[in-house]
Amino acid sequence: MADFHFSVTQIKRSAGQPAIAAAAYRAGEKLYSEIYGEYSDYTLKRGIIETGILLPSFAPKEYENREKLWNAVEQAERHPKAQLAYSFDFSLQNEFSMKENLEIAREFIQKQFVDRGMVVDYAVHLPDKGDGIPNPHVHVLCPIRPLNPDGTWGAKQKRIYWLDDAGNRMLDASGRAQFDAVPTTEWGSAETLEHWREAWAEINNEHFAAHGLDARLDHRSYEKQGLDLIPTVHEGPKVREMESRGIRTEKGDRNRWIRQLNAMIRWLKTQLRELSEWIANLKETAKPEPSVYDLLAAHLNQRNAGAWSFVPKNRNLTEHSQMVLYLQEHNITTIEEFTAHVRQVKETADPVQTELHKITKQIQQLDAIEKAFDRYQSVKPVFDEWVGIYFKKAKEKYKSAHEKELKTYYACRRQIESYLKENGDLDFTRLSLERGELTEKADRLNQQNRPLAEQVATLNRISKALSAVSDADWTNAADEPEKEEQTRPVHKTKDDPML
Repeated sequence: MADFHFSVTQIKRSAGQPAIAAAAYRAGEKLYSEIYGEYSDYTLKRGIIETGILLPSFAPKEYENREKLWNAVEQAERHPKAQLAYSFDFSLQNEFSMKENLEIAREFIQKQFVDRGMVVDYAVHLPDKGDGIPNPHVHVLCPIRPLNPDGTWGAKQKRIYWLDDAGNRMLDASGRAQFDAVPTTEWGSAETLEHWREAWAEINNEHFAAHGLDARLDHRSYEKQGLDLIPTVHEGPKVREMESRGIRTEKGDRNRWIRQLNAMIRWLKTQLRELSEWIANLKETAKPEPSVYDLLAAHLNQRNAGAWSFVPKNRNLTEHSQMVLYLQEHNITTIEEFTAHVRQVKETADPVQTELHKITKQIQQLDAIEKAFDRYQSVKPVFDEWVGIYFKKAKEKYKSAHEKELKTYYACRRQIESYLKENGDLDFTRLSLERGELTEKADRLNQQNRPLAEQVATLNRISKALSAVSDADWTNAADEPEKEEQTRPVHKTKDDPML
């Protein structure tokens, strides 16, 4: 099944993440940090298929050496809380060979990153998860600081001064020019990330189409796609390693449950939509109305006409008998009665779908709180530093330079406020309890409505069988009522001499 995953995070000193250690881990190499005076050794790491460094034309050739590249990046950043690199992670497709996946990845990296002037250090991983399902993916590290055309490191931000109507710089109360600090590249913008996600989906979809495959990737979130589905949580290398060794983890169990619930939601939604479409198509088509038994008999004859052995004919007869038995149990004879029954079942199933929608929304809200807390923690040092500035001018200058981070801090704090404990930590226990209650509620709902789900599936099989009957056979079945007794199931009693 086609799998879309494309995410980006940042490697930050404030989070204790040396860029050279991140590069060593992804490449499975032993690299020495000149700043920290220590080695990062990941030469025992398995599942690394390919690594490489791709440079724009104006980058120094020495940066083709991974150790020299990331030592240069570390040395160019002097701030103790510097943001060092973008870390991309995107999945490859099991429908393609590894050779084709590598070609797709290289083409995408060259066009979307290198051609923009970005320095790229990439690694392709194929970890052994132990569940028999390959998980090929690409890691890409790109320095946040751009290179100048002469190969030197450039600036991350530039000043855009405020101008009056005459084009003169506007001054603050102390006589200093006012300005906005803006990024020198568009690499970190939400719009660029959305473009990259869409471009990754498109290049894979082109290859799906070239192979004649129906699979397609959609870069949009479940919410933007209008799907009542819950996104899985990121497991990380440690969790994946434990799961591959047969050790169940909380995140692993959570993702397994999410996938199971999403599959059920997709299935129920598809089944109900197909039933609705069948009723709509039936209304648009003015046909004579034979009995449903005659139509199913015609469908059985169609199926058997193309069967060349006893095995498929026996399977066709079994499926036919199950559909006929269902119709008998519900006293359905005509198309009109069947259509009315479908509407009745759909009216019963719709509230189930509505309740599942409600549960998924509540779980999504809890997931959003956890993500907001992560963002809150990442920008809280900026807020704390701003609060600690005593002088007004310096405070205003710092606020102007970090306006985006401060806005993020306030927005996230409002979102998580009711779940914050007095010590400033998130109340994960409360989140876990609430998520557990929702999980149990969804499980109970699934269990209670299992018979309804089976009923919906049976109705869909019957509707598809009726739709498969050709117009000619439909008309013949309607025009020959004398054959009805031959095709309609016979109800026998104990007094029947044939028993």
